[in-house]
Order: sequence, then C-alpha cells, then structure tokens
Amino acid sequence: MRRFRLIAEYDGRRFCGWQFQPDARSVQGEIEAALRSVCGAEVRVVGAGRTDAGVHATGQSAHFDLDTRLGPLELRKALNAVLPQDLALLDLRCAPSDFHARHDALGKEYVYRILNRPVASPERRRTTWHLRSRLDLDAMREASELLLGEHDFAAFRGAHGGAPPDEITRRSLDRFEWTREADEVQLLASGRSFLRYMVRNLVGTLVEVGLGRRPAADVKQVLESRDRSRGGATAPAQGLCLRRVLYAEESL
Repeated sequence: MRRFRLIAEYDGRRFCGWQFQPDARSVQGEIEAALRSVCGAEVRVVGAGRTDAGVHATGQSAHFDLDTRLGPLELRKALNAVLPQDLALLDLRCAPSDFHARHDALGKEYVYRILNRPVASPERRRTTWHLRSRLDLDAMREASELLLGEHDFAAFRGAHGGAPPDEITRRSLDRFEWTREADEVQLLASGRSFLRYMVRNLVGTLVEVGLGRRPAADVKQVLESRDRSRGGATAPAQGLCLRRVLYAEESL
C-alpha cells in the first residue's frame, strides 16, 4: 500500500464542488470513479479543502492510498485517459505515509478575476465576473489593508442552510492584493484557511468600495460587526480559482 499525492486542475462550472455528493457531480467523485475504473478498487480521495460549486482550480491537492504495481507516471496517464475533459491530474507522485493533504497544508492561494470594461467577453465569461463600471483600485487597496492579519471573519462567512453555530471564525489573511492588467482586475488572496464563501464575500464587499457605494473605512466596521448582512453580496463563483495549496518543503 502506497500513499499518493495529486495536484488537480478543473473547470468548476459543471461540478457541485469538490466534495462527493451522491446525487451530484463532484470533483472528488470523478477522481474516485477514475481510480475504480483503472484499478478496480474503492479508494477514498482526501482533498486539501473544498471548493464550492462553480469554483475552478489550477492547483487543488489531495491524497489517497492504493495498492498498485503502477508507478506514479503510469497511474497519472491511465487516470487522465478516463477522467472527463473538465478535470485533469497535473501531477501525481508518491508521498510519505503520514502525509495528509488537508492537515499538512500551510496555506492556500486563491485568485479572483474581474473583467472590468463596458463590453462583455464571450471568451472569458466562464472565468471572470464582468463589471462595466471602472473600479477604483486605490480605494479597494485601502480597504484591503484593514483585513490583513488575524481577525474574526464571521461577517464574511456563508453556507447553504446557515453556517454551523459552533464554527470557529477567526482566520488569518496574509495577502489580499489587487492588480490591474489591461481590462482585467485580479485579486490574490492567501491565508492558512478560509471560511466557506469567505473570499467571494470579501470580493463582493470590496467591489462596492471600488464602485463608490461604500467608503473604504466601512469595511472595518463590517468586519467588527460579525454580521453577514452588513457586507456586500457574494461575488459569482466563476471568477474564483484555487491556484495552489502550500506545504512545507519536506511534505512535498
């Protein structure tokens, strides 16, 4: 029995998210089905974290245990041959027996993309949120500075059916950086872990600052309120991508 670590890329549009659901199409479910097809074994794949419905990934990490004669390169080739076109394994390698994709993760990096121009893009509509009015990045950066560090981010959490009442909502936001290149605005967000919908709720609130609908200083008041209703709307899923999961060098 060997432990394998994978890195997956996927187009999230037709997935219910990472986590397996019996009556919906999930990333975890497709990878486990591919392992069943190739190896004839029931294998549980453990992800570094969940991505929600419609969210993309270029660097999702996961691990699984498998008794196989195939080497990592052969196994990756075989799995990619049966996986659907919107999901691929970019890397597959043997890992230490005690490696854990979720518990060993030191952080995650997300990118959120906004197409910021008057005319929509048929090509980029699947991976960006289209906003016609020009965003004020200086104001958004000023507001973002208030979010860095460790805080209670309860005002920016959300979940279908309500968040768990006992959920710990303190998180540390290490980077929250806005850049503009031509007609596209991008956010890079990194931290140890994120609450569900946290990045999208933060983006929705910061966009209101960028559109002049609320002052930058208001973001601190929202944060301190712990009240989700004080924040902006949840940004659309298609703009968000899990870029990579960070590990200590010895865990790779």
